[in-house]
Amino acid sequence: MAVVNSRRVAALVWALCAVMAVASSVLLVLGPGRPVESDVFGGVGGAAFLMLSLAFATVGTIVATRLPGNPIGWLFCALGLFIGATVLAWVYADYGLHATSERLPGAAAAASFPGEAGAALLGFALLLFPDGRLPSRRWRPAAYVLALAAALLLVTDLLRPGPLDDPFAMVSNRLGIPGARSVMDALNNVGWALVVVGIVLAAGSLLVRLRRARGVERQQLELVLAVGVVVATVVVLDMGSWLLWPDGELQVRMAVMGVSFAAFPIAAGVAILRYRLYDIDVVVNRTLVYVTLTVLLAAAYGVTTLILGTALGRGSAWTTAGATLAAAVAFRPLRARVQGAVDRRFNRARYDAQRRIAEFLNDLRAGRAAPEAIEALLRELVGDPTLELRFLLPESQLCVDAGGVPVDDLPDDRQRTMIQRAGAPVGIVVHQPARPDERDLLPRLVEAGGLAIEIARLRVELRRQLAEVQASRARIVAAGDEERRRIERDLHDGAQQRLVSIGLAMRHAQHELGDGSPGLAGKTLDAAVEELSVAIQELRELARGLPPAQLDAGLAPALEELAGRAPLPVEVRAVPERLPCGVEAAAYFIACEGLTNAVKHAHASKVVLSAAQDNGTLVVSVADDGIGGAGRGRGSGLSGLSDRVVAQGGTLAIESEPGKGTTLTAELPCGS
Repeated sequence: MAVVNSRRVAALVWALCAVMAVASSVLLVLGPGRPVESDVFGGVGGAAFLMLSLAFATVGTIVATRLPGNPIGWLFCALGLFIGATVLAWVYADYGLHATSERLPGAAAAASFPGEAGAALLGFALLLFPDGRLPSRRWRPAAYVLALAAALLLVTDLLRPGPLDDPFAMVSNRLGIPGARSVMDALNNVGWALVVVGIVLAAGSLLVRLRRARGVERQQLELVLAVGVVVATVVVLDMGSWLLWPDGELQVRMAVMGVSFAAFPIAAGVAILRYRLYDIDVVVNRTLVYVTLTVLLAAAYGVTTLILGTALGRGSAWTTAGATLAAAVAFRPLRARVQGAVDRRFNRARYDAQRRIAEFLNDLRAGRAAPEAIEALLRELVGDPTLELRFLLPESQLCVDAGGVPVDDLPDDRQRTMIQRAGAPVGIVVHQPARPDERDLLPRLVEAGGLAIEIARLRVELRRQLAEVQASRARIVAAGDEERRRIERDLHDGAQQRLVSIGLAMRHAQHELGDGSPGLAGKTLDAAVEELSVAIQELRELARGLPPAQLDAGLAPALEELAGRAPLPVEVRAVPERLPCGVEAAAYFIACEGLTNAVKHAHASKVVLSAAQDNGTLVVSVADDGIGGAGRGRGSGLSGLSDRVVAQGGTLAIESEPGKGTTLTAELPCGS
């Protein structure tokens, strides 16, 4: 309900100002019909102050509607009403007293309207800007000064006796106190002096706020102070013209004053409502830089022209050319110095940040700093501890961090600022979104520190290339070692086991000869010779890095052939499907090792070989009914067998309780 009432009151104020502006415009068009001396609110002067009235009323209405708790909106509304009423009273009195043969009703009273007291309201608006509160209790005396000034001006306007000032000197103040004119004039002067003191104090309060303000509030104050300085300069010069030129073009001078003052409520409204407020830093900075630069270059041009004109003659074309050349040569160094001076005075944080970057680059050139330290420095300068530098490597088309680790995904909740050198992208800064008033700081720092960033990128790329060379060398050595171990395992699990089997067969033949069975011994020796031929072929194949020839027909036939050569019964249970060559070779050698251990160490009477697929895994098992107690002793065949299984990405399990036989189970990924 309060918000609705605020909107209605604000809308009513604006409507009243609009009605007064329309009425005043009509009277301005009609005019008194002849020139009137000291008619400051006639013609363009009155029109300018009508615009000022509407400016205060419009901004005040918007602020009061959106921020009803901020009294500045209501102060602006009051100022709009007061200025509008003052202009309307003036132009009505002007028309009613000078344009007709008889005075219009109320014209004399309108001429006595106390319009001076409104000046103090402007000081109150400055004192309360931007949040509608005093900076602190210590500023209450400034508010008292302004209140006293408003009271003195109001009282003296109402009670000063005698004729009014021009152009209404024919009217006497009916409310004036007889004999008190000198006192009222003195009090009026005191009131104006207090207005000036109050406005100066209010401006000082803005400067005090500015010193401790941060973020948006600082932007608000900078905007109003910048506009206020321009307005104050124009108004002082305009009012000072009355001292040098008391008569003539009064309406024009009033128009300049009214238009200048209209900039203040507009700037204050923009600041309070925060509309595109973040641009004020750029506007103020560049305005100061280029205005100062223009003045200095103009001065340099003038001095050069004077010197060359004296030496070469005023009409010489060389004078103009020389002065222009001097101004052009001085532009860049002069702009840099002016920019530095403005930043040092009005944007100390950015100035200090850029100075730190410059000092870091000097240390980098002198070898006192590493280029990678630019990342930590940027974090400190922008106040973002999560900031990261990502480098773009053109050779590999990768995006890597400062450690050279590839980074594929960039977080969506963070901002990215591209880094370019000579038009080519060299990196990305990943950081938290900057506040509006700081959004141009990081690009400036990145541009200033581009050399360090480029060097850091080159060093990261060089480290990656060196690491790749070292890794490739390591892979070559590892591949050689792996090949040596493979041959060692293949010899142990394949050809060596055949030779052991041949030795056992020959020992068996020896026993047969001793038992008087030369026929059986001959057959055993013939089988041993055939086995020796196979072993020789295997050695040749292993030397060429090829799997055993028994695997040409598949794992199941190879295991059947292996079981047929064993000196004890072997049951085979194997899948008929073909598997990858490496998997089949590993499974075959696992079976060879398990079978050899069963014959040589377990004293088994029976062995079961099995190879079955289970969810993309080949499970190879060698189970015997021997004495058990097998283990992975260092240098044993089972230890090498475990390495072979691990090399294939598999696992090996050994179950060998004493007296309960041994079961080797290997699980090998087979991808099917």
